[in-house]
Amino acid sequence: MGDVEAASPRAGASTSTGVYLAILQLVFTLGWTVYVIYLPRLAAQVGIAPTAVILILMLDQAIFTITDTAMGIFADKIAPIVGRLGVFVASLTALSCAAFIALPFIAETGPNSQAIFIALIVIWSVTSSALRAPPLTLLGKYAATPQIPFLSALAMLGYGVAGAVSPYLGVTLRNQDPRLPFIISSVVLLITALALSKVERGLAQTPLMDAKQPPPTKPLGKVPVAFIAAMVILALGFQLHSSINSAPFFLRFAKPADLEWLLPVFWIGFNIAMFPASVVVKHRGGLFVMGAAGLLGAIAVVGAEMAGSLNMLIAAQFLAGAAWGCMLMSAVSAALAIGETGAEGKVVGLVFSALALATFARMAAVAGGLQKLPDYAPLLHWAPVACWAVAGAGLLVLAAGRLRLKASPCE
Repeated sequence: MGDVEAASPRAGASTSTGVYLAILQLVFTLGWTVYVIYLPRLAAQVGIAPTAVILILMLDQAIFTITDTAMGIFADKIAPIVGRLGVFVASLTALSCAAFIALPFIAETGPNSQAIFIALIVIWSVTSSALRAPPLTLLGKYAATPQIPFLSALAMLGYGVAGAVSPYLGVTLRNQDPRLPFIISSVVLLITALALSKVERGLAQTPLMDAKQPPPTKPLGKVPVAFIAAMVILALGFQLHSSINSAPFFLRFAKPADLEWLLPVFWIGFNIAMFPASVVVKHRGGLFVMGAAGLLGAIAVVGAEMAGSLNMLIAAQFLAGAAWGCMLMSAVSAALAIGETGAEGKVVGLVFSALALATFARMAAVAGGLQKLPDYAPLLHWAPVACWAVAGAGLLVLAAGRLRLKASPCE
């Protein structure tokens, strides 16, 4: 009975942490959406050509690719001292929010402030990486292992909700003054980030704290490298399907004005599927669920490509979103499990770096106009199928190999 009673406060504290992380991801992602909506207008005010806006966005993703992993590694180093991670994240968030709020005000001063405008974007990009991998390391360092899949789903729910509301946000804010949205999103984000220290101390002070003491950090082996490589491929499939192919799919049966209602179908599937899938991750592992979801997602994208009606397309998009939700949730769970040697932040940071690298690749394809070239358009249509199928199959093989290794009598 003593163990059950001791585990109860830890379970409650962990669930509260999952809710907090969901809110943090929601607020941060909505802030990114505000940035993307207004960037073309702000860039024009400082004399940056519309064609160069995509290059700024690519610069952001290039920075994230490096800093997400760097922030995760630093989080591993400071997390053993309770409270320091929260202070670190809050400090960088304050700097990030200050740079973010300054963007529309600097843009109003005209072309003479172009260099300052770009510098502020770089500062914001670098410091905002503190809001991705570092907070999630708390799950790996303090949460009970069986709880991690559910808590990962809870944390990623914020990301999924933000994806669902982004089309509406774009329509609502398109013609509004950018200063107020930048201020509101920054203030809310800073307030949320300031609560991390309290969340961290609450986790550390609950019973069973000694159950999650990490062993010494070990270098990444072949499994983590293969896992991250597969994550890059899966993320590229998501980027190509969601950002390039989905709207043209719907425009076969609907009008452009309907897209704000149809595109969120993908994210509805994303949000719903993560929680039942977390139960499977708990018993079969994150790599297995990532692989199975990759194959399911490939089938769903084929269904979207070949859909003969709007209803069939909606169903296929829902399944594709559900598959991506399972992939991303199980990727976070798998990263925390792989990094349990004291490298949780590093491996989770690598997952976010993989997402940023895939986003960069998609933007590069758009900047190069590949989707408009007759020779490459069919390739972009079927690339998500190939990405999810190949990476999914590879992850299933990897999961089977790890299962055989654990079952080996030599172990």
